Amino acid sequence: MYKSAELRLNRIINSREKDLFQDSHIGLEKESLRVSEQGKIAQTPHPAALGSALTHPYITTDYSEALLELITPPLTSISAAMDFLQQTHQFVYNKLQNEILWATSMPCIVTGEASIPIAYYGESNPGLMKTVYRRGLGYRYGKMMQVIAGVHFNYSLSDKFWRVFQDLEQDNRPSQDFISHSYFRMMRNLQRFGWLIPYLFGASPAVCKSFLKGIPTKLEQFDEFTYFEPYATSLRVGDIGYQNYKEGISGIKANYDDLDAYIKSVTHAIETVCGEYEKLGVKVAGEYRQLNANLLQIENEYYSSIRPKQLTGREEKPSLALQRRGVRYLELRSLDVNVYHPLGVDEQQLHFLEAFLIFCLLQDSPAISGDERKAIDKNLNDTAHRGRAPELQLNCNGNPMLLSAWGLEICEAMEPLCQLLDEFKHVSHYSDTLGAQVQALQDADQTPSARILAEMRQEKEAFFPFSMRYSQKHYQYFHSLALPPDVEHRFNLETEKSLQQQQYLESSKEISFDEYLERYFAQR
Repeated sequence: MYKSAELRLNRIINSREKDLFQDSHIGLEKESLRVSEQGKIAQTPHPAALGSALTHPYITTDYSEALLELITPPLTSISAAMDFLQQTHQFVYNKLQNEILWATSMPCIVTGEASIPIAYYGESNPGLMKTVYRRGLGYRYGKMMQVIAGVHFNYSLSDKFWRVFQDLEQDNRPSQDFISHSYFRMMRNLQRFGWLIPYLFGASPAVCKSFLKGIPTKLEQFDEFTYFEPYATSLRVGDIGYQNYKEGISGIKANYDDLDAYIKSVTHAIETVCGEYEKLGVKVAGEYRQLNANLLQIENEYYSSIRPKQLTGREEKPSLALQRRGVRYLELRSLDVNVYHPLGVDEQQLHFLEAFLIFCLLQDSPAISGDERKAIDKNLNDTAHRGRAPELQLNCNGNPMLLSAWGLEICEAMEPLCQLLDEFKHVSHYSDTLGAQVQALQDADQTPSARILAEMRQEKEAFFPFSMRYSQKHYQYFHSLALPPDVEHRFNLETEKSLQQQQYLESSKEISFDEYLERYFAQR
């Protein structure tokens, strides 16, 4: 079944190129809610001591003013990315006052949508656009779904890898076309096999009842304060999480056949009016409720577990950046925050993900048919809600197959690749992490989701006290560490620089917001 991956790997081995994976780039984006010492979503503005959320390269906010997003630059090793994320956390904790970072993906003590402040980015046109976009998300999907946190894994292979790989593939198309084509092959397989990520690393099998207050649910009652599903792995990526759940009405579905098809499908969605969103109004009583009434306000509104990315120029639409310069890296978005690690993710997870992405590149990846798309979506949802059920079968090439058996088959096919990565990088991390995932497939009790529920039962804890205990534990961990003076100085400089940049953008505002939006969406 995975013969093509084996053949491509053998070609790489026979090429005798020993450093093809040395200069791959890894970046991390980790979201965390700021909460009060009582565990309620913080109502305070984004701390000025952290700089401008609009212009700071490493510390920003996502949907809510309280939803911090910590970003590493692209770095050439997993350990370097983890070190940078660690330093960013330390700096943030040094600046927070009477607040902590929530340790799980799912929030708690949510006292209605009014308790969720939308992120504010100042009065410049780019800042207003970001705020209005988020306001639109609230009107379209509700604010609750927007405060779920996750970890994003950004990955790209080196220029040298692509040169050698293209030669081995005997592909004569222009270099960037080949690279984009290859990344789309990787993305299609990441969707086919992507259910494996919530099974192995899902850490949201339970949710605070306050999160679903007033919302009908089929979830079971863990205790009087908590909903759960007995075999759930990641409710975050399941039906209750932030999905384009209206796509049956609106017809949104990106096409991953190739870059051109993807751009065409996304462009259609951001240029096509949706009657349902028209009813909300765009500009009401002088205030924008949403950027427009189209199926998608902008590209980022389309939820996907994996996205093709290209660096954008100033105020350049992401779809145009992809069209002009091709795919630069992929953003994997299906990781829950790891409650058991202070950074929300650990190195073992990242080593597995790197090997998994490369495996998905090496394996043949035909276009996804309509029937396969339905199977992919069902496989992911079934894994999110019932992934640890011993009898759970997924749709594998049109045939039922036990999740555990399919997962073990994939891991077995990954063994030679992990051995090669260990050899290239002079470590044993990749084979070790693969062995750990094999054990988790053989014994579902070893998965994070099972461990969380077992610990809640053992400690007789609802979801809130469990999450609060780990949030306080991580708080104490970061406060026990000293941030090196040179690192603190570097972050302080970035903070000052970001505040100056925001001030410049606001003082140099030359056109109205209406005209700014018109120019932005008129880009071709």
